[in-house]
Amino acid sequence: MLTLVLAFGAARLCAWLNTPIPWMLGPLLASALVSVFGAPTASWIPLRNGGQWVIGAALGLYFTPAVGVLVVGLWWAIALGIVWALALGLGFGVWLRRVHARQLGHLSPAQLRSTTYFAGAIGGASEMTLIAERHGASTDLVAAAHSLRVLLVTVTIPFAMQAWGVSGLEPAPPGARAVDIVGLALLGGLTLAGILVMRRLGRANPWFMGALVATMVLTLGGVTLSAIPPALSAEAQLVIGVSLGVRFTPAFVHTAPRWLGSVALASLFMMAVCAGFAWLLSLMTGLHPATMVLGTSPGGIAEMSITAKVLQLGVPMVTAFQVCRLVAVLILAEPVYRWWVRRLSAGSDPRG
Repeated sequence: MLTLVLAFGAARLCAWLNTPIPWMLGPLLASALVSVFGAPTASWIPLRNGGQWVIGAALGLYFTPAVGVLVVGLWWAIALGIVWALALGLGFGVWLRRVHARQLGHLSPAQLRSTTYFAGAIGGASEMTLIAERHGASTDLVAAAHSLRVLLVTVTIPFAMQAWGVSGLEPAPPGARAVDIVGLALLGGLTLAGILVMRRLGRANPWFMGALVATMVLTLGGVTLSAIPPALSAEAQLVIGVSLGVRFTPAFVHTAPRWLGSVALASLFMMAVCAGFAWLLSLMTGLHPATMVLGTSPGGIAEMSITAKVLQLGVPMVTAFQVCRLVAVLILAEPVYRWWVRRLSAGSDPRG
């Protein structure tokens, strides 16, 4: 409860200071700061799941039939984004392996490969950590790398967008501007069904993906039941921010300072090169560069989509890019890893 009180105060302060996405950034930074100094903070899993549920449904409302046609027409750009993310993650992993080969000398060659590769892969933190565990990786280093990368991207990009002066490129989704209590209750029931299906199928991030897919199906079919109340959306952002911030415990900071420093440096570099890639994609697609930056950034799907939603920067395209990348990385991360291992085994690297 005290964590939520702190998060609410931080959100109100950020709103007063006119920071970008205050209801997520304020709680994230405040909970991370006090957690690092050893204060007892906690993220209640049911609240986090509920936050993902709300955000997933809110984003699905943007996928009108016209938007769906636009997204399908740009499938090639989404495919390029997937290839880019896989190549960038592999490059990050290769670099980590070379830089930290001596520091991680206590790991076997196989553990070193899996740890650095899955730490570099641009996918969900929990999903990549689970896959890495199957390959014998040092999961604490993998989880730390993903947590720090997502934090840096989530904090840096919204402020960059604010400094850039871009916002309001996309209005609220048509037909979903009014809150209807009966429609909202029905939307809640249908999205819950989508969540349960995702959980039954064992899919990643079921609370977010289930709600998103269910709402997308309705909206693409021309069915609009209700908008999401702004207060509910703000509360969802708050609990998602807290769930990110509480990961940064004193143990996290002492995991491996040099490792975390390398991850921070590489994360900043990836944001820079992704911005260049986004600019090229914007020239090819005609979409605004800000939309492409959010769509191709190495951040988390919920965090980047929330940024797009709050700043009104092409929510459907950002969500489509991020969702497709997440699914593709989950499917292709292990095949790419096996290919990389074969390449190393064929070479003469003594640590391969």
